[in-house]
Amino acid sequence: MHSREEKLQAFGRLLDVMDDLREKCPWDRKQTYESLRPNTIEETYELADALIKDDKADICKELGDVLLHIVFYARIGSETDDFDITDVCNQLCEKLIYRHPHVYGPDAERISKGEITVDQVLKNWEQLKVKEKDGNKRVLSGVPEALPSLIKAYRIQDKARGVGFDWDKKEDVWDKVREELGELEAELRREDKQRSTQELGDFLFSVINAARLYKLNPDNALEMTNRKFIRRFTYLEEHSIRIGKPLTEMTLAEMDAIWNEAKQQEKQ
Repeated sequence: MHSREEKLQAFGRLLDVMDDLREKCPWDRKQTYESLRPNTIEETYELADALIKDDKADICKELGDVLLHIVFYARIGSETDDFDITDVCNQLCEKLIYRHPHVYGPDAERISKGEITVDQVLKNWEQLKVKEKDGNKRVLSGVPEALPSLIKAYRIQDKARGVGFDWDKKEDVWDKVREELGELEAELRREDKQRSTQELGDFLFSVINAARLYKLNPDNALEMTNRKFIRRFTYLEEHSIRIGKPLTEMTLAEMDAIWNEAKQQEKQ
């Protein structure tokens, strides 16, 4: 891999290129925080896609695209003397040092002996965030409103856990899952759409909570299932094309047989 000097040279080169583009390219020159925001969101999702595919070459490429946006925003900030990339890096470093007293503080020796667990680190992290001078005034205020609902639910639960609001034993969560499922089924039988929607939300929240307690990422799990469904359905669709029989003319039993064939293909 590259040396520290090579890494610093590469980052300096990126800053030089960004300066050139901002000064000389008509498109780059007209960009603002607002105009770049949708592209930043898109690039973040493209990185997330590469990560779940575990495509190393694509991960490297998408990391570069996200890094470009960070450097771009910092360059815009420097033009109004609000902040520049140095401020961004320094604030990040100070925050990381503050939130890792077990590495940079008096507990450093304890962690080298393995006396501090991951759970203790995470709990301390959330508590320190609340105490920060410019930090979040409430435990849950740091959860971005724009997060996708599934990820937001996980983060809400995780932050609550950071201050001790959690199940004593992870197995106890299943009683809550079953309770919420029962309430959902009851409302569905009543055909009350509004109440059913609320109970569906409660049930999904409880399942996400269970996933968190068992250290499973529900967003990754659901995305894996999405991709698995797409693969199997595509197999089914391609089979129907090969035999010249549209899916709309196939029985459910016929489709199930081909679906199971697709499942068997994945096991080989």
